[in-house]
Amino acid sequence: MTDLLDLFSLPFMQRALLAALFTGMAVPAVGTYLVQRRMALMGDGLGHVAVTGVAIGLVTGLAPTWTAVVAAVLGAVAIEVIRERGHANGDLALALLFYGGLAGGIFVAGVGGESTAKLQQYLFGSILSISPGDVAFTMGLSVVLAALCVGLGPQLFAVAQDHEFAKVVGLDVRFYNLLVAVLAAVSVTAAMRTVGLLLVSALMVVPVATAQQLTRSFRTTLLLSMGLGLVASVGGLVVAALASYGADVAPGASIVLLSLVLFVVTWPVGALLRRRQRLRLPFADEPADDVHLPVPEHTHQHGEGCGHRAVAHGDHVDYLHDGHRHAPHDSHYDEH
Repeated sequence: MTDLLDLFSLPFMQRALLAALFTGMAVPAVGTYLVQRRMALMGDGLGHVAVTGVAIGLVTGLAPTWTAVVAAVLGAVAIEVIRERGHANGDLALALLFYGGLAGGIFVAGVGGESTAKLQQYLFGSILSISPGDVAFTMGLSVVLAALCVGLGPQLFAVAQDHEFAKVVGLDVRFYNLLVAVLAAVSVTAAMRTVGLLLVSALMVVPVATAQQLTRSFRTTLLLSMGLGLVASVGGLVVAALASYGADVAPGASIVLLSLVLFVVTWPVGALLRRRQRLRLPFADEPADDVHLPVPEHTHQHGEGCGHRAVAHGDHVDYLHDGHRHAPHDSHYDEH
């Protein structure tokens, strides 16, 4: 424990901790809207486009983080234009970005004479070597991402859930669709030094999937996914730090694996909660004129502590028994 505290007292570990803290909070917030739009793999496509931006930055001597932002944003806008005009569906557009972006980045780096080692720092993450400038860049982008995702939650949710309804209430659907795409592009570049461009989509989606196991409302899912992302990022960094005493473990990989562990752990809990919810409301509400049939030879007396679930129904209580609702009526029970 003392060795771990000593390790986190080092400046490079403190910078890594700040980067993990902020990206773990912000990236799943954007992923919540992508999952709602059924575009969970968009982060992968944009991550591969950002590879081209990184390569351009390395070759030209510009800051790779900024060139990656520009490339990813352009890719995000392109995919939205393609989807909106119907020239190709979303999956095909993502595939074009996926392969073209990665191939373009490798090609540009090779033409410019850059070694693949520098490119791999962005492909797989290099949070332990992150510079103070990159930390400030990551923190600034993460704060903006989280603020927009939470502050514009009602509008973004309406557009993601039902764009026809959003149009009816007067929302600019095109603008908000583009905004989500741009937020996804920015989150990819914000987290590329934390988990790497090849794994950023996992940090964007897995905490959301985990939160959905435990929640039912969208806002609760949004906030819980941000918390789970933060736990996974910081916890993964700690795991990598502990493992560093006996092995060379990449923090990005440990962050993603810890996210998956959290999902596996919460899955049975979510299944239990869903089962309890179904038991609590096992029948749809009947119409007012539904027919109640007397139960023949029903000798069991329902009441408090009888062992059968009681369900409020209008001005009386029904008891669930043998797959039906039994309602006390004078000296007998009605079944419906």
